[in-house]
Amino acid sequence: MELPLIPAPATAATHEGVLAITGATRVLVESAGLADIAARFTEDVRIDSGISLSLGGGAAGGPHIRLQIDDSSLDSTSPAAGLRADGKSTTGDADERHGLQITDEGARVWGSTKEAVYRGLTTLRQLIATHAQDGVAELPAARIVDGPRFAWRGLSLDVVRTFHGPATVRRVIDMCALHKLNVLHLHLTDDQGWRIEVPSRPALTGIGARGAADDRPGGFYTQADIAGLVAYAAESFVTVVPEIDMPGHATAAIAACPELASPDAASIDLGDGNTFELKCLDPARDETWAFVEDVLDAVVAQFPQTAYLHIGGDEAFGMPDEAHAAFVERTAALVRARGKRVVGWQEIARAAIGRDDVVQYWMAAGEIESAGDTLGAMVPLALLPVLLDNLNKAKHDVPSARARGAQLLVSPSTWLYFDRPHADASSDPDQEAARARLGMQLYPPTSIRSGVEWDPMDDTPDVLGDDEIVGVEAAIWCETLADDSALELMLLPRLAALAEKGWAQRRPTEWDAYAARLGRQSAAWRRRDWNWFRSVEVDWA
Repeated sequence: MELPLIPAPATAATHEGVLAITGATRVLVESAGLADIAARFTEDVRIDSGISLSLGGGAAGGPHIRLQIDDSSLDSTSPAAGLRADGKSTTGDADERHGLQITDEGARVWGSTKEAVYRGLTTLRQLIATHAQDGVAELPAARIVDGPRFAWRGLSLDVVRTFHGPATVRRVIDMCALHKLNVLHLHLTDDQGWRIEVPSRPALTGIGARGAADDRPGGFYTQADIAGLVAYAAESFVTVVPEIDMPGHATAAIAACPELASPDAASIDLGDGNTFELKCLDPARDETWAFVEDVLDAVVAQFPQTAYLHIGGDEAFGMPDEAHAAFVERTAALVRARGKRVVGWQEIARAAIGRDDVVQYWMAAGEIESAGDTLGAMVPLALLPVLLDNLNKAKHDVPSARARGAQLLVSPSTWLYFDRPHADASSDPDQEAARARLGMQLYPPTSIRSGVEWDPMDDTPDVLGDDEIVGVEAAIWCETLADDSALELMLLPRLAALAEKGWAQRRPTEWDAYAARLGRQSAAWRRRDWNWFRSVEVDWA
């Protein structure tokens, strides 16, 4: 029997017997430091399944779930490859390997760290949610020993083109936690808006945060908002990594601080009454570096739990290569001087980056080759040379990163850009109408199946083993996603495929078995009132 879990566990065996989980089942904390995650678990189970477990109540006896800090019987699963966004050790204080034993008398969840026990409880809550009916969840007896393939399993969330308030971000964190993702990368600045407070630069939020794409309302996160989100994510062992995109994608910053722009910045007439501004931060100005330092100081203070700060570095259109490289190098040095490590989009590999820096690979080789024809049919002729120039340079980014010894974070647009249109039809007529308008039309539509029938190692050039990459991260861009409902429709069920690729040990993903597991997962999504794309290729239980 294959258990209805996503991601699939490293080892799982079912046995004779059934454990009935009901409101009489007690959650017993048998090791110090686990009370908070036990309380979170009982609340999650209540929401996911409608079953209200009892917390505490003495020694085991009667139906129970025991939680223990214990590192025994876990060596059959290897520690995660790659690097963690919080900088912790995958073999020490952040080892996520865990065990789950279910018998007809009770369940035991154990691991060597709090985080490991939390991941084991996530497996158990999935089992409860998928088996719950009329206040009872009858679980098959089983033994699971599990751990992640990669240490960094993330989602990049664009909060600029559409400003998603704290409540929406918390819902996304909940989605990440249910699927054992452990990084939320917040894309906080771009041409359309600036979303984070910098106390010494009030104009960034006073002016730069006013709008969003397509005349949508703007907004920004206060320092209290950020503190709340960072703390909320930490409860689920999710690290929030901030991104300040520079030197390109800086229109909002320059609107707030005009002194940052190059005086000879060009613009391209698109022929329809609009222009495409080639606005980048000017590295020749002292004002620019004062600005960068102010921003870094403010951001570092607001995100104490991340070891990394994302500096963007992508699509610095109109900026000479030498100036872009110099900007990246100086900014990276300023980040390191503040005790953080550097991560940036793959274009930072065109600068003299170091062995401790992380390059986020996003322009998949196959799509670079076909992009010229696609762009030629969809963008104004005057803009085409600018875009093609960046694509041609992108062919060399991963080899350059590898030559410099930098780390790779795998985010190929082909598989992990969730703003692609859905290729599958939906069983919901309302979703069919949404499918026609959601997603960047620049990209070919992709199916739910294609999201799991690939492998990070096979798709990343010049990489031979899991230990040569940091992990995997998807991105959701919001040009076409104007509200929470649209956002969730593009995230789910794709987020489950990301979890499968990031957590499950390397194996071909067999579609029929995965689709059966995926369909069962929707029980918890429905109870949480999450919107998901109801592909006709999946039997949504």
